[in-house]
Amino acid sequence: MPGTQGRTAEDPPTERIAADLATAVGRLARRLRTASPDSLLTPTQRTVLARLAMEGPATTAALARAEYVRPQSMRLTVGALEDRGLVSRAPDPEDGRQSVVSVTEEGRAVLDAVRAAKRDWLAAAVDAELDADERRTLAEAVTLMERLTGT
Repeated sequence: MPGTQGRTAEDPPTERIAADLATAVGRLARRLRTASPDSLLTPTQRTVLARLAMEGPATTAALARAEYVRPQSMRLTVGALEDRGLVSRAPDPEDGRQSVVSVTEEGRAVLDAVRAAKRDWLAAAVDAELDADERRTLAEAVTLMERLTGT
């Protein structure tokens, strides 16, 4: 079984490692959410904008299903993004009763700014808090985390 070779009685239990990792990743995710200016996007708006930027245009219903929210809630989110010019709507070529939502250039710029703020905060924190050996250890941990997530 992978990961069980060479284990000793002094090794921390896998369950504790998993719990500690989940806690640390959750704290990091919450801290990253606060790294960008409050006025840019709500977490839900950022998620929807990122999905549209990565996956392409979608209907409000498809976005609601993908985000596990009610269509009414997604309509409010898309409406707020549209009011700010971050997304646009066009008639669905397959179903004229629906519209397809797409990210605008302004939306891409805001999303890039949010991502840059998070990346800049994290880079500054790594630089300020970790020495060279710890940065190398963190780089190795990133590789392991990517392996865990299949990326």
